[in-house]
Amino acid sequence: MFEDARGAAVIAASDLDRARSFYEGVLGLTPTDDMPPDDDAVFYRLGGVPLMVYRTTYAGTAQNTVFAVETDDLERDMAALREKGVVFKDYDFPGLTTVDGIADLGGQRSAWFEDTEGNALALSQRN
Repeated sequence: MFEDARGAAVIAASDLDRARSFYEGVLGLTPTDDMPPDDDAVFYRLGGVPLMVYRTTYAGTAQNTVFAVETDDLERDMAALREKGVVFKDYDFPGLTTVDGIADLGGQRSAWFEDTEGNALALSQRN
């Protein structure tokens, strides 16, 4: 059914300029040139995954992780993001407890943070 299909991550932004400053300035992404310029969206690639950040009034309303990044060194990348002002979430409820922002989920360790639009993003490392 989807033999030649490609997927893409889609992230909502109420203020596209503010979101761009986060995705480009904090996460270090560069807009791609494989999509036509658009005043309501910007396109990136992260690990080969297309990522579209688009303007909408629904930004930050999802109560779930909207994008996850797998890394080979969780502490290194968390430290780099913290240097840029990123604050990692701490959780303590049944099935999910973090220590210094990191949850041990058995086969992986994960940490969550929000972008400027209130979207939850995850950073994970497989054990």
